Amino acid sequence: MVMLFLFQMAQKLLRPFMSLSAKHLSRPFSPQTSLLLCRVSAVTYNVAWHRPLSFTATPAARTFSTTQVFRNTFNVQDGDDFQDRVLKSQKPVVIDFHAQWCGPCKILGPRLEKMVAKHQGKVLMAKVDIDDHTDLALEYEVSAVPTVLAMKNGDVVDKFVGIKDEDQLEAFLKKLIGP
Repeated sequence: MVMLFLFQMAQKLLRPFMSLSAKHLSRPFSPQTSLLLCRVSAVTYNVAWHRPLSFTATPAARTFSTTQVFRNTFNVQDGDDFQDRVLKSQKPVVIDFHAQWCGPCKILGPRLEKMVAKHQGKVLMAKVDIDDHTDLALEYEVSAVPTVLAMKNGDVVDKFVGIKDEDQLEAFLKKLIGP
């Protein structure tokens, strides 16, 4: 009776691990992961001596790509980085002033990134955390977040504060990029 109870508890606790497959793993197996799986397998086998559970997991295959990935969105690291990548940019730049604690920023940020990505490199997006870069927030008179600036050739050409829907963001970007 006790063995059956232990077996059922082990099954319930280990069920998520039993269905592991390479496509569900976020990273390939490491020696630590393999050791963990061996231990899980051993525990499962010992607890359920009369009916061992089996599961298999194959290591994820590693692939290399020779295609260049162009990043349209980047996080500003410091004032010099802002100078080099935003003010000196040959392309128009959308600057997203945000904060980690800001709920609306968490909605607008991914939406804006998606819209910038649709334009396939015609516009860049710089993300500035106001808590890390208060100097930039003060310089560009950011009084609320999210605040989004549009820059061309180092000059602010447009600005909005708050959340916008995808249609409004598309109009904002088209106005910045031009014909």
